[in-house]
Amino acid sequence: MANVTLKINNVEVSAPEGSTILEAARLAHIEIPTLCFLKDINEIGACRMCVVEVKGARTLVTACVYPVNEGMEVFTNTPKVMESRKKTLQLLLSIHRQDCLACVRSGNCELQTLCKDYGVDNSARYQGAMPASEIDDSAAHMVRDNSKCILCRRCIAACEKTQGVGVIGANERGFNTYVGQIFDMELGETSCVSCGQCIAACPTGAIYEKDFTKDAFAAIADPDKFVVVQTAPAVRAAIAEEFGAEIGTNGEGKMVAALRRLGFDKVFDTNFAADLTILEEGTELIERIKNGGKLPLITSCSPGWVKYCEHYYPDMTENLSSCKSPQQMFGAIAKSYLAEKLGIPKEKMVVVSVMPCTAKKFEINRDDQAANGVPDVDIALTTRELARMIKQSGIKFNELPDEGFDDPMGEYTGAGVIFGATGGVMEAALRYAVEVITGKELGAIDFNDVRGTQGIKEAAYQVGDLNVKVAVASGLANARELLDKVKAGEADYQFIEIMGCPGGCVNGGGQPQVPGYIRNTVDVRAKRASVLYNIDKNAKNRKSQDNPQIKKLYDEYLGKPGGEKAHHLLHTKYVKRQVNKDQM
Repeated sequence: MANVTLKINNVEVSAPEGSTILEAARLAHIEIPTLCFLKDINEIGACRMCVVEVKGARTLVTACVYPVNEGMEVFTNTPKVMESRKKTLQLLLSIHRQDCLACVRSGNCELQTLCKDYGVDNSARYQGAMPASEIDDSAAHMVRDNSKCILCRRCIAACEKTQGVGVIGANERGFNTYVGQIFDMELGETSCVSCGQCIAACPTGAIYEKDFTKDAFAAIADPDKFVVVQTAPAVRAAIAEEFGAEIGTNGEGKMVAALRRLGFDKVFDTNFAADLTILEEGTELIERIKNGGKLPLITSCSPGWVKYCEHYYPDMTENLSSCKSPQQMFGAIAKSYLAEKLGIPKEKMVVVSVMPCTAKKFEINRDDQAANGVPDVDIALTTRELARMIKQSGIKFNELPDEGFDDPMGEYTGAGVIFGATGGVMEAALRYAVEVITGKELGAIDFNDVRGTQGIKEAAYQVGDLNVKVAVASGLANARELLDKVKAGEADYQFIEIMGCPGGCVNGGGQPQVPGYIRNTVDVRAKRASVLYNIDKNAKNRKSQDNPQIKKLYDEYLGKPGGEKAHHLLHTKYVKRQVNKDQM
């Protein structure tokens, strides 16, 4: 592709033909402010924060959509431009409920940051009526407060384009415009899958996860309760960002130390249950291949994906693995095996999970998630909620020593930790299934074909006499594309991994929020995933079947993978949900 030469603030810049002014400015190390822009999904020039002057143009132009051309002269910081951006912010504040001190996004709000940069405060000169707004807290996982919405439409784009769900949109017109559902349905009445990608996209505090930190603090403070916590693989790859670390920092050791100081009785790792999932799911895959079961087998670790399947592909719920997610497996084992081992009544044990995923808040209340007569998991927190607990408790995260997890449910393998990245479940399962099918120990155990942040990946492996074809999809719009090919007979696989969020759990809806200008320029998913792959690379054991605590669990308690006791505790069933056609 040819380049064009232009000037930005009198500095000569060479940019690829077809670039926007916004992209060209970055080549000159100038970041033009945006609020609505998200690369590839929301390039609409609606917020007007990115306006610039172009020599010869009659009006200011929006840099996020305006293409560069040869000889163009652009000015990003003239008095006219600065005054326009300031006026835009003042107008946004005039219809924005400004209780910033009480807002969950205070200190990490893109609108707040820009107001500070441009010297705009709550004495904005534009005063008048506020649009009518209501709080929608009908969904299991999140709250939407439209009094803080700036109508950037990022959430709409994430729901429709990234996830292929599209249950939210812009209702009414003009001053009365608001984000909502068709016919004023509550979000909880729709086929929302609780993925939280709308939360991740929102630049303000208009959408946020339901906060259960008070419940966790109360459980810890109750002397009659024994409170254990489990942390998902992807949490360690992001938690340190909440305390100023660079994206791609491993915060595992300090996270464990912080959890102990919060007062949890035991600090365990969901990776242990990820290893357990592999033995159960791998056994299920082998049995289906050998005995003519329903294929392709599709993973069931992601509750957002599972709910999406139930709503949009109910005829394929038979393809879902019957395995519970690692979160739920952990809870079931904690309240049976561990409770018996420690001599603690299961009713007095509280299991708290820390997840990168808002859909886990929905999952813990699904039917058939109480294997031992009590809920498998009691409280599901996001990475962000854990960070808030640490900050509220005055724990100096960055000064903590690195500490290790407790036994026996804190030991994990490299296969367990890569669950947090797209392709990780597939790779971990292959490390197990290939050895079982062939009866031989694997030499090279890296299955690089299923790694990477691409939305859809395909591979085929010769395993003994079998040619095993696999596919991986992350992000539900990609899942739809893949499944439509399967249903149309255009693709044939034995095993499919699907993760609800693009890039997998490292990019979950409960992870630390990243400003748009970073999301647009940095591969956050790849940086966080690299943490997990580095842990795997350096792990003593890299295959789930080599986890000594998992072996002990089967020897002492479960019997064999897929056996009667394992099936009772660790497997589940699904429902065929309806989709209201009016919302599509």
